[in-house]
Amino acid sequence: MDMNTIEAVVRTEDPAEWRDGDAWLAGGTVLFSYGSLAFGKVPLRRLLDLGSAGWPAVTVTDAGIELAATCTVAELYALPGSAAAADRDTAWPALDLVRPCCDSFVASFKVWNMSTVGGNLCTSLPAGPMTSLCAALDGVATVLGADGTSRTVPVAEFVTGDGRNCLAPGELLRKVHLPASALAARVAFRRLSLSNLGRSGVLLIGRLDADGTLVLTVTAATKRPVQLRLPAAAASAAALIEALDDAIPAELYHDDIHGLPAWRKDMTYRLAEEIRAELASAAGVPPARVSGDFWPPQRQSPQHGSPQHTVTSQASPQQEGA
Repeated sequence: MDMNTIEAVVRTEDPAEWRDGDAWLAGGTVLFSYGSLAFGKVPLRRLLDLGSAGWPAVTVTDAGIELAATCTVAELYALPGSAAAADRDTAWPALDLVRPCCDSFVASFKVWNMSTVGGNLCTSLPAGPMTSLCAALDGVATVLGADGTSRTVPVAEFVTGDGRNCLAPGELLRKVHLPASALAARVAFRRLSLSNLGRSGVLLIGRLDADGTLVLTVTAATKRPVQLRLPAAAASAAALIEALDDAIPAELYHDDIHGLPAWRKDMTYRLAEEIRAELASAAGVPPARVSGDFWPPQRQSPQHGSPQHTVTSQASPQQEGA
């Protein structure tokens, strides 16, 4: 935490106040880790603090779920089973993705209560689990500009590479909308890392829409999210392999200490087929094979448990590690 060049901390959520040398401050878990040179060789001079913005963390309506950029991981984790979602837990099966994605942070309680949905998206690391969740559910981000305008961007297109996104200097991520149509779909989740409870090396989420379309979102294995849509008639194992071949060139697989590209590619194909098979089976039938962790979901996190919730499903006896 080397922030010795900061001259002022300004409480504001107005992009018009942004100037060169500024950085938006939400939870600060990454910004304070990177320090004054977080965004290059020019040191930061001011922090624009969103702490007093007062945006509702989670808003649930018939149209879907709106997540403020300042919504913390802990606030999002509390959503399933909460009063706000009580009438929709059954109607929106995709709520089951929330806790596995939150648990994929494998973070301390300090990060759990400070890190934000918006911060994770804007950091734009391949393993960012909020990118995984929001992209898989066709999330749409609202971005505010310094000139008073706003624009919307699908989260699947928001992250453009390792540590890169579509934001222009000074733009502010305000919120993410998750549509009810995606929340109403059956879902499946797979995550692998090279070490027990390590950073995600591969994270895939599948969704079976009402019309039978299989929507597969690949993250962590790739430098940016990759989303495939296979019509019901074409959602075979062979078609899935062909779609992955076409969508992900070799150079798009991420390469760092958390996994070599060849391993990430192999595991992407393996987990994708597990997801396809799970969603192709009848609803309520336990998956034949589950590689990785955090799935099937638990109502009580093993790391950040909420005592009011209980386990709703048991892991398959075929659950495996990497």
